[in-house]
Amino acid sequence: MASESESNGHHHAGDEARAENSGAGCRHGGDDGGGTPRTTPEIRYTKLFINGRFVDAASGKTFETRDPRTGDVIARVAEGDKEDVDLAVKAAREAFDHGEWPRMSGSERGKVMAKYAEVVERHADELAALESLDAGKPLAAARAVDVGECVGILRYFAGAADKIHGETLKMSRQLQGYTLREPLGVAGLIVPWNFPAIMFFSKVSPALAAGCTVVVKPAEQTPLSALFLAHLSKQAGVPDGVINVVTGFGPTAGAAISSHMDVDVVAFTGSTEVGRLIMEASAKSNLKPVALELGGKSPFIVFDDADLDKAVELAIGGNFFNKGEACVAGSRVFVQEGIYDRFEQKLADTMKSWVVGDPFDPRVNQGPQVDKAQYERVLGYIEQGKAEGATVLTGGNPCGKKGYYIEPTIFTNVKDDMVIAREEIFGPVMCLMKFKTVEEAIERANGTRYGLAAGLVTRDIDVANRMARSIRAGVVWVNCYFAMDRSCPFGGRKMSGFGKDDSMHALDKFLAVKSVVTPVHGSPWF
Repeated sequence: MASESESNGHHHAGDEARAENSGAGCRHGGDDGGGTPRTTPEIRYTKLFINGRFVDAASGKTFETRDPRTGDVIARVAEGDKEDVDLAVKAAREAFDHGEWPRMSGSERGKVMAKYAEVVERHADELAALESLDAGKPLAAARAVDVGECVGILRYFAGAADKIHGETLKMSRQLQGYTLREPLGVAGLIVPWNFPAIMFFSKVSPALAAGCTVVVKPAEQTPLSALFLAHLSKQAGVPDGVINVVTGFGPTAGAAISSHMDVDVVAFTGSTEVGRLIMEASAKSNLKPVALELGGKSPFIVFDDADLDKAVELAIGGNFFNKGEACVAGSRVFVQEGIYDRFEQKLADTMKSWVVGDPFDPRVNQGPQVDKAQYERVLGYIEQGKAEGATVLTGGNPCGKKGYYIEPTIFTNVKDDMVIAREEIFGPVMCLMKFKTVEEAIERANGTRYGLAAGLVTRDIDVANRMARSIRAGVVWVNCYFAMDRSCPFGGRKMSGFGKDDSMHALDKFLAVKSVVTPVHGSPWF
């Protein structure tokens, strides 16, 4: 791991030289480079949201959420625990068992959700600023991508709410049969810190469309947007108890949701290790169904016939978008030997214009890692890569005087059995590797315990089709990357989890299928 001084983001002699040599510009803080934060939003909501009201934690405890630009405290947030989860689940249970939400027609629920989308859209600037402040996202990207996707997801599932149908069964005997698709009940939703608002709506929207009520536990690193969105749900007319937000920590609040006997389903996005714990909690309690969207170590494969400029652009975006804090990051970049040298040079040259710095600065491409722990974790992997013998093409160092900034790092001479090529780093680190044949590319792409995503660049449709059918992943992007859409099912295989977010498939995890059978009048059915 990094030394204590490095992990605290302290300035070291030669930081500027390292930044220049690496080809990545480190512009920390405000325009003066002195680390002065730009204007930040007012923090208005820091309490738990239960049954339509903001309340203190039962224990009275709070915890700090910090500005990743500086490490300074933004606010103290209510620290929910088992007692608070009990209260939130009780509110959600009452709203489901006796409230109006699951008894509304799908079109009525859809109208409320559409209103919610309008309210979120009206508050887009404030939401984007909260995401940028709490998660370290470049403000322009948070406004254009994150908030836009939140509104789009809500509207998509608002339109899906009245399209949930069963089927008529052709029975083998004199019976009339049909199925109903009914809401499961109270959904526990545990969301990650890398896309806090998007993941809030990726889970909440299909659950609401299905007629479920929800208890949401946002990541402790990024609790602010979930609380703000809870406030907006009240403005939109979502009934009390339908959406509840309990901020707190995974081993306490998250564990209480996962093991709660009155939670009917859990949907989680995060690490494979925590996903295992959630499955264990379900097995030991009421055997509630679980949907898991977990980690990844996705391959990005460039063939000799690829458009070089396009391939480099996609590789950079696939690795360094959102400072590498993305489960689908194409961090294992395989380039065919005929184009490899030119690809490597083009990649290094292009990264010279990449700017790391204050996410409120519109010139910045990459903000800080989400918190100190993640900053230290990524630096530890970078040191591991150097120790294993990989070569640093760009980056490889902390960046700036304070805060959690890391230079975008590209390793060459990487072997498949190196730790940096096997484990999910969740930071701005790319492993660049060479391959010869299609067969080799398939074998190495599948040589991972994960199976979330993959990307490839080629002009050959036969190669594209063969690769797409051979790679064991939940999504394969051909001549594109990060091409996610609310209409396209998203989820993994192997240790990347199971169950789908996005598309009509996302509704499945919140619905129970019930069969109804009656005899045909006057006909023997036995």
